[in-house]
Amino acid sequence: MVLYVVVLGSIVVALLTASLAKLGQVKTKADYLVAGRSLPAFVLVFTLLSSWIGSGSLLGGAENAYKHGFAALWQAGGGWAGLALIYFIAPRARKFAQFTIPDLLESRYNQTARVLGVIAVLFTYTAITSYQFIGGGDIVHLIFPQVTAVEGQYILAGFVVLFTAIAGMSSVAYMDVVIGLLATVTMIASLPVLIHLAGGWSGVRAALPATHFEWFGDMHPFSSYYTGPVLPDGSREQVKSALEIFLPTCLLMLGNQSMYQKFFSAKSEKDATRATVGWIIGTVILETVIVSIAVVGSALYRTGEVAHRPREILAYTAVHSFGGSKALSILGALLVGAIFAKVVSTANNYLFSPATNLVNDIFVRYIKPEAGNRQILVVSRLMVVALGAWALYQSLGTTSVLQKSVYAYTIYSAALTPVILAAFFWRRATAAGAVASIAAGTVVTISWSSVTRFLPPVIGEHDAILPALLASLIGLFAVSLMTKRPTEAHLRPFEG
Repeated sequence: MVLYVVVLGSIVVALLTASLAKLGQVKTKADYLVAGRSLPAFVLVFTLLSSWIGSGSLLGGAENAYKHGFAALWQAGGGWAGLALIYFIAPRARKFAQFTIPDLLESRYNQTARVLGVIAVLFTYTAITSYQFIGGGDIVHLIFPQVTAVEGQYILAGFVVLFTAIAGMSSVAYMDVVIGLLATVTMIASLPVLIHLAGGWSGVRAALPATHFEWFGDMHPFSSYYTGPVLPDGSREQVKSALEIFLPTCLLMLGNQSMYQKFFSAKSEKDATRATVGWIIGTVILETVIVSIAVVGSALYRTGEVAHRPREILAYTAVHSFGGSKALSILGALLVGAIFAKVVSTANNYLFSPATNLVNDIFVRYIKPEAGNRQILVVSRLMVVALGAWALYQSLGTTSVLQKSVYAYTIYSAALTPVILAAFFWRRATAAGAVASIAAGTVVTISWSSVTRFLPPVIGEHDAILPALLASLIGLFAVSLMTKRPTEAHLRPFEG
């Protein structure tokens, strides 16, 4: 266990060192928010990879894989589908080259769209940050049993807030290169070792239900209100259940502000496009390996503590499986360290992003337009602290990371992704249509859990993504077609 402590301690020191090293280079708003628009493709690949794959995959996705097997890849597959489309969006986003998604919303639509966009981002990104704190707290508890998981959440939150506030995008992006490489190498190296420990692939299959290896497994409607029977593989309800985790992930990927902010930080349009190719390859490999490790871990540990907290399966497997030799112990410690580092990295990215919204889209835009760089940097760091406290508060009331992640993805998917894509690809989209779309998607998602009890079970037992997305699209298309189309001059900055 001493080895695990050393590895985690080394990661903490390395992250803080990277932040402090960049501190002196952060002098302007652009330095802090978009790294001075200087990131090359190689750095972009790993900062995109690290910001996307965090506790949603390492805890939520792994929890799903522990319970349902390889059907959990439907959630990851949503991200892959989104990435394929992002290849065509990346150069347009870099050409636009602003600071945040609400910048884009105001330029393409109006100020109301900007403000509503800020609200949707705040709800989504603090929710995502909250379950990164849960993941970090679980790891701290596994390494230091005398520290409870909740106490670990406080510790992790404090560290993330400090790290994020110091140097902004510069420190986040360059440390992501190290974290991305560490996670990719250790997880790929660990998978064959774990399969061997489980008695080979035949041993894994023998230890698990056959449904763990089917297209849809034993998936059922995602909503916690569902109380029906286990459904046969490939049934209509199972397909719908797969879509309920596929669609939010795909749509979050397509509209992800953190992603666009990285594209705004690229050196050039060509760097943004090249980075997308590497991101696609890295994401497919890493998410498949994560699900595979969780499935093998479920074969090794069907009972015990982790059966009651399946979100911990990756870290639990790393702590309890790698023994017997110094090399295996080192690999296990590095795997735990990689998981911890990925959680920290994702928390940094999703905490930093909404802080830029409050500063750029509210403080500078409406409260103090004449603010200088020094004042903007101070307010930016204060916003990181405030949002970190809000995310910590949310984490203390969360029981399922998987459900929290789908809730967060759905807010963004329904409220923002349709209008973001329309900004680049539908010339007929209007400001009024965008406002109606954002408002409808946000309201339906946030209120869904409160109204499902009054709906027929065939509707109420399902997640909010389908009704919220439908409401958002109706608002966007219907209202846009009923209002005056934008001018050619207004549309020009958003075309390829």
